Amino acid sequence: MSKPKREQLETDLAELKLNCILSNYKQVLDEAARKGSSMQDVLCLLIGGEAASRRDHALARRVRTARLPKLKTLGDYDFDFPTRISKQKVVRLFDCQFVSDYGCAVVIGPTGVGKTHLLTALGYVACEMGLTVRFTRAIDMLNVLTRAQSAGALDRKLREYVRPQLLLLDELGYLPIDKRGADLMFQVVAARYEAGSIVISTNRAFKDWGKIFDVDNTLATAMIDRLMHHGEAIVIQGSSYRTKE
Repeated sequence: MSKPKREQLETDLAELKLNCILSNYKQVLDEAARKGSSMQDVLCLLIGGEAASRRDHALARRVRTARLPKLKTLGDYDFDFPTRISKQKVVRLFDCQFVSDYGCAVVIGPTGVGKTHLLTALGYVACEMGLTVRFTRAIDMLNVLTRAQSAGALDRKLREYVRPQLLLLDELGYLPIDKRGADLMFQVVAARYEAGSIVISTNRAFKDWGKIFDVDNTLATAMIDRLMHHGEAIVIQGSSYRTKE
């Protein structure tokens, strides 16, 4: 290939943002010439590499946007440690079919049984499947929304928690939530009802949710009703992994 043609090719590739092809085409063409590869093989290598690179970058972008605390996998979870857990329910959750059905799940268990591990791993799998995800501690979300409400920017901030296809709310129930926070929590759940999926981890059984919120049980009951209409509870029992370590 002449220098002018090569320069024009590289200019065109850069303009089209085919960065992986731009970086690798010389090596691919040299290897193809050495092996006598067909033009079809060369195209497959170049375009396949570009597509793979874009998928990797898109996944990395979704993971960053999801704000997952760290990388966890379902394979790393020790199902033999809890004294009670439905592995079938957990594995079924990880096929993410419930997201397209706008389903929900609540993972209930004491501290240290791996609830955050499961939510984080689920978030990564959902990102791999091309879904938009948002992970946050429940109390952090409510603090953000409370500040936004005080600043007159609640609607805009609410969208951050309503738009993703999957919202992962961790550690509900570890800290008390006042009436204002309870109202905001209900707004998120109600806005996502039959419009987006939520998975919540909590240390409180449903019968104790009224104690989480500084209100009567009516709001807690309404929240549970919406979450469980197209959802299921996954109960984990056992001692803390941290004491094992």
